[in-house]
Amino acid sequence: MNAAPRPIRRALISVSDKTGLTPFASALAAQGVALISTGGSARALAEAGLKVTEIAAVTGFPEMLDGRVKTLHPAVHGGLLARRDRDDHAAALAAHNIAEIDLLVCNLYPFAATVASGAGRDDCIENIDIGGPALIRAAAKNHEFVAVVTDPGDYQAVLGEIALGGTSLPLRRSLARKAYAMTAAYDAAIATWFARDEGVTFPETITIAGRLVEETRYGENPHQQAAFYRTDDIRPGIVSPGIVPPGIATARQVQGKELSYNNYADTAAAFELVGEFAEPAVAIIKHANPCGAAIGDTLADAWEKALRCDPVSAFGGIVALNRRLDAATAEAIVRIFVEVVIAPDADPQALDILARKNALRLLLTGGVADPKAPGWQVRSVAGGLLVQERDTVSADRSILQVVTKRAPSEAEIADLLFADTVAKHVKSNAIVFARNGATVGIGAGQMSRVDSARIAALKAIDAAGAAGLAEPLTRGSVVASDAFYPFPDGLEAAIAAGATAAIQPGGSRRDAEIIAVADAAGIAMLFTGLRHFRH
Repeated sequence: MNAAPRPIRRALISVSDKTGLTPFASALAAQGVALISTGGSARALAEAGLKVTEIAAVTGFPEMLDGRVKTLHPAVHGGLLARRDRDDHAAALAAHNIAEIDLLVCNLYPFAATVASGAGRDDCIENIDIGGPALIRAAAKNHEFVAVVTDPGDYQAVLGEIALGGTSLPLRRSLARKAYAMTAAYDAAIATWFARDEGVTFPETITIAGRLVEETRYGENPHQQAAFYRTDDIRPGIVSPGIVPPGIATARQVQGKELSYNNYADTAAAFELVGEFAEPAVAIIKHANPCGAAIGDTLADAWEKALRCDPVSAFGGIVALNRRLDAATAEAIVRIFVEVVIAPDADPQALDILARKNALRLLLTGGVADPKAPGWQVRSVAGGLLVQERDTVSADRSILQVVTKRAPSEAEIADLLFADTVAKHVKSNAIVFARNGATVGIGAGQMSRVDSARIAALKAIDAAGAAGLAEPLTRGSVVASDAFYPFPDGLEAAIAAGATAAIQPGGSRRDAEIIAVADAAGIAMLFTGLRHFRH
C-alpha cells in the first residue's frame, strides 16, 4: 500500500448538514480543487460565488424521481472506486470518459431528526438517504486513494494536509473508519424506526450505536480500560432515534475532575431513583445501592433525612436530587465528602458553595428522569447480549391487597409505597425499612433475604448511635421486600427490628405461614403482586 500523500484535484460535495461548508469549499477552491456538487449543496456553493459543476453535468442525466436518483451512476462511483495503481482500472475510466474523484464530502439526510420531530411515515421514508450511504461506503472502501469526510469537525484536518501536498494514509484510514461507523449508526436508526412502525418489541437483529463521550481513567478496576458512549434510546417503537431523555448522558459537567467508570454507573442509578418521586427527593448512592433516600418538604429536609439513614456509608457517595439545587442544600452537602452531585439545575449561590470543593463533580441534566419511560436494558454475557425492558412499573394504592387482620394506617401506607419504590432500586435481595418518607435501614445484595433484613437492622442501630438516639429508627418503621419471603425468618427479623407494617409481592408457597407470622405480631401486611429483582 502506497503511503505517499494523495493530492486532491477533484472533490464531490453532497451534504445535508452545511455547517462550515462555504469556508471549507472556498479553501478547497483556493488550493485548485475542482468542485462537483448536488442539489442544495451546489446552490449554496454557487451563491457563495464558487465555481461548481452540477452532478448532472458529470453523469449526463438530470436528478430524477424527486431527487431520489442523483449520484447513483458509474460516472460517479467509477471515479470514487477506481484504484489508482491498476492500469486496467485507469483504462476503464478512460474508455468511459470518467474522471477520478479524490475527495468525497458527504453527510446524510436527517432521518433521526425527522423521526424525532414527529413527522409522518411518508416524510420519514423520504428522509432515508440512499445515494449518500452508497457514496460514503464507496469512498471509504477505496480509502487507499480517496478521502471521505462525513463530519464537519474534520474539515480543518483535511485542509491542513492538502496544504502540505495531499492527504496522508493515516488520515484517510481514520476518516474511513468514522464513515463506516456513521453509516452503521444511520442504518441502525432506520431499523429501529421500522421495528417501531411494525410494533415489534424484539426484532430479529439489534444494532446498538453509540458515540464516544470520553474514555475513563479505567474501568471498575485499574487494570480494566473503559469508556462512556452516548446512545439514542434503543428500544424500537418507544422513543424516537435522536432523542435522549434527561440523565447522565445529557448532563453538563459544571465542575470537578473527570468521571470514573464507577461514577457513571452510580450516578445513573442515583438519578433514576430520585426521578421516581414527585416530592423533593434526595438519594445517596454507594456502589449502585442507595445508602439513604428520602422525600421532604424541601431538598434540605430530604437531604438530612437521607443522610441520617447511613452517614458512614454516605462518605464518598453519589448524591442525586430531583429539584434545582439551592444554597441551603448545597451548604449541607459540602459538610461531608461526596464524589458527585447530579441535579436538574442549580442556583448561582449553590454553584458558588460547591465550587469550594473543586474535586467534587457537579452534573446538571436540565430535567428529571422519567421512571415510566420505556426502554431497553442491555447486558453483555459470554457470546451474547441479555436484553430486557426497563422496570417501569411501581406499586400504587390501586393494586395493594391487605392480607393481614390489621390494615395499615394511612401514614403506614405512604411509607410502605415509598419503601417499595426505593427497594426497586436496591440490589436483590433487597430489604428497605422506611419511616416518615425516609429510609432508616437498607439491606442490599445478600444471598439470603434474612441476611438483608439483619444487615438493614444493624445499620439502623449504627445510625442511631451516630445520631445519639436511644433506639434505632426502625422502631415504628415499615419494611419493604423486593420479592416474596421464601421463609418466615426474613419477616421475623424485620419484626424484631421494630417494623409495624410490611409490603411485599406475595406469591410464595409459604404465604399463609408468612401471613400468620405477621398476624401473630400484630403487624399489617400488603401484597403488591409486583416483584422488583435488580441484578
